[in-house]
Amino acid sequence: MDIKHLQTFLVACETLNFTKTAEKLQYAQSSVTAQIKNLENELNLQLFERLGKKLVLTHSGERLRQYASKIVHLEEEARNAMVTDQNGGTLIIGAQESQCTYRLPDLLRDFKLKYPSIQLIFKASHSDEMAAKSLMDGEIDLAFIMDTQKTNPYLASTPLIQEKLIIISSPDHSLATRKTVTAEDLVTETILYTESGCSYRKIFEDILSYYKVIPRTTLEFVSLEAIKKCVAANLGIAVLPEMVVEKEIREGNLSEVNFEVEMPAMLTQMAIHKDKWINPPLKDFMSMTKKYFKQ
Repeated sequence: MDIKHLQTFLVACETLNFTKTAEKLQYAQSSVTAQIKNLENELNLQLFERLGKKLVLTHSGERLRQYASKIVHLEEEARNAMVTDQNGGTLIIGAQESQCTYRLPDLLRDFKLKYPSIQLIFKASHSDEMAAKSLMDGEIDLAFIMDTQKTNPYLASTPLIQEKLIIISSPDHSLATRKTVTAEDLVTETILYTESGCSYRKIFEDILSYYKVIPRTTLEFVSLEAIKKCVAANLGIAVLPEMVVEKEIREGNLSEVNFEVEMPAMLTQMAIHKDKWINPPLKDFMSMTKKYFKQ
C-alpha cells in the first residue's frame, strides 16, 4: 500500500468528503478519487459507500483507518529517526491540565534549554484512558498519567509521585468549619466537576455512589482555574489534587474539607508504549523526568 494513498485515506476519513479532502491536500479531486479506488482495488474491499448524499466509512474502512494511522505515524517516526542531527525532531507529550500547570513547567524549561531544536508538542489528555489510547495508537510519544495504580500490558509505566485528593470549599462555606464531613452530608451540596472521564472525578463519583449519595446539583468545567474561582466564590465544592490548590489553601482563599471518607491514593506515572523506539532525546527526557520527581 502506498503511504501517500494511506495519508489521503486518513484525511478522507476525517472530512467524509472527497472535495474537501482534495482542498485540504491541494490535490485534484480526481486524484483523491483515484487514490481511494487504488486502495480499494488492492485490498479488494469497499472502504467508503454513499448513502444518498452522505459519504460514510464501511466496516472495512474503519478497520483500515486504525492500521493506516499506525502505519503513517510509524513512517513519520522512521523519518525523524533518520534525521542526521539526533538532537532535533519532535516530542509529543500527553498530559492533563493539572500536570502541565503544576508538575511539568520546570522540567520542560530545563529540557528546552538542553535541546533548543526539539519541538515540544502537548496533546491534551482529559482522561487517563484517552492518554493510554493515544500511546497505543502511536499518536503521542510519552504520557503523564494520574490515576490509581493500574497495569496495562501494552504500556511501560514508571511511578513518579503520589498525589493526594481533597475536597475544597470556600472558607465561608458551612463545611469548612465542621470537624468531620460524611458522604451523606454532601446530598445538599453543589459539586463542581472536572470533565467526564477524569480519573479523580470518577473516584469521587464512585465514593458517592457507594454511599448512595446523589448531590443536589452538579456542574462540569473544562478549566481547573474556573473550578477554583467558583469554589472560592462559594458556588459549590470540588474534589481536586492537593497540588492544584495548596497555594490557595495556604493563602486562605480556599479551605480543605475534613472528609471522613479516605480517598484512594493517586499516582502520577510516566508511560510509553512498551514497543516504542526510544531515540536519544526521548531517553534523556525520561531520565530528566525521573531525576526531577526525586527532588
